[in-house]
Amino acid sequence: MLNINVNGKAASVDAEPDMPLLWALREDLQLTGTKFGCGMALCGACTVHLDGQPVRSCSTPLSAAAGKKVVTIEAIGNSKAGKAVQAAWVKHDVPQCGYCQSGQIMSATALLTAKPRPSDKDIDEAMSGNICRCGTYNQIKAAIKDAATALQGA
Repeated sequence: MLNINVNGKAASVDAEPDMPLLWALREDLQLTGTKFGCGMALCGACTVHLDGQPVRSCSTPLSAAAGKKVVTIEAIGNSKAGKAVQAAWVKHDVPQCGYCQSGQIMSATALLTAKPRPSDKDIDEAMSGNICRCGTYNQIKAAIKDAATALQGA
C-alpha cells in the first residue's frame, strides 16, 4: 500500500511501487482527466505536477510520488495560474479534439508558475514536449501569453 497526496487529499493505492503513476491516477483513483498517449513520455498527454514540477506520469513510478504532492488536471483550476490558463484556453478556443489538452494545460501552468512573464523562447521550451495532433500550437501560445497578462493584472 502506497500513500500519496493527490489534489490536496491523502490517498492510498494498493499497487506495486513501479506501477506508472498514470495508471494509479486513472484506474485506482478514478482521475481520468490525465490521458494515456504514447506510454514513453514523449507526447505530454499524461503530464501532472509532482511537487509543482511537470512530469510525465506514464513513466513516473508510483513510488516516486510517495511523500510528494501530485496535482492533476482535475484540480489545476484551484491555483491562480491554473485558473488563468483554463480561462485563456476557453477564450482562445484552443481545444480541437481535446485529447492532449490536459497535458498542455498542466505544462502551461507550470511554466507560468515558474516564469510569470515568459518569453516566446520560454514558451517554446516549456511546451516542446507536448504534441497536439490537431496543430493548435498558435492558439496554445496565444492563450499562454493571455494568461500571463491576466496574471499580471490579478
